Amino acid sequence: MNKKLLLSAFLMFAITIGFSQTKEELETQKAEKQAEADKFQGEADALQAQIDALPGWRTGAFGTIGGSLSNFNNWFAQGTPNNASGNIGVTVNAFANKIEDKYFWRNSLTANLNWVKLDNKDIDTDSDDFNPVTDVFNLSSLYGYKLSDKWAVSALGEYRTTLLDNFNDPGFLDIGVGATWTPLDNLIVVIHPLNYNFVFAENDAAFESSAGAKIVADYTRQFGAIAFKSNFSTFQSYKSSDLSNWTWTNSFSYTLWKMIGVGFDFALRSNQQEAANFQGVNLADADNKVQSYYTIGLSYAF
Repeated sequence: MNKKLLLSAFLMFAITIGFSQTKEELETQKAEKQAEADKFQGEADALQAQIDALPGWRTGAFGTIGGSLSNFNNWFAQGTPNNASGNIGVTVNAFANKIEDKYFWRNSLTANLNWVKLDNKDIDTDSDDFNPVTDVFNLSSLYGYKLSDKWAVSALGEYRTTLLDNFNDPGFLDIGVGATWTPLDNLIVVIHPLNYNFVFAENDAAFESSAGAKIVADYTRQFGAIAFKSNFSTFQSYKSSDLSNWTWTNSFSYTLWKMIGVGFDFALRSNQQEAANFQGVNLADADNKVQSYYTIGLSYAF
């Protein structure tokens, strides 16, 4: 009996040692393969960096889609027991840049559109349609002639308005010249002391065109599965601070599977003229609170 127990213990010990050795061997093989993979990935990244540095066009786009739909029947715990509601939002960030040895031409498009619906099925006076609530459209084009690797003389055209409601009322068009600074590959800083801000609107009492300085800072970066874009644009009027404005937009996208992931967009804006127009008061009397929006939902990239 003791011999059998001793033999069984010896066999179990031998099996354990065998499995232990096999695991160690597999871990060693995995480490070797991982080292080879890291080496090849580094070489691939270096080749991609050389490709990205070549002259020519660079294009891309990413954005966020968010939405929800709901329907309630006889849900008496709430004030509107019979209703249909929904929210749909989409953002787009696209660019087309031509980078050459002596010049560059950078074009970008930003749009954020959002619709909401709340249909109280017990009354006929409310709307059962999706109505626009977030309506942002921005298009810009920057041309620069390089003086060095970091500096260029440049000209910028930037247009901002709404698409779904009151198109071009108001609309803001900045046209100016100055310098562009590129301290980093992904950071663009535009400094244009000679700029004119054209304002298109029916309400002449709230809106006025003027000359001023235009400053834009744009940072776009891809960190593996994360895409990030931040843009700050401001116009500082030489005539009056009430005619100045600024907008700061930010977009994040995290890819989970192929080109689909999750995204988050938010923006801040200050514009005295828009505040006066909405409040129906004189420009100097407007309560210019900071405007903001955000969107969370599925993201896409292509």
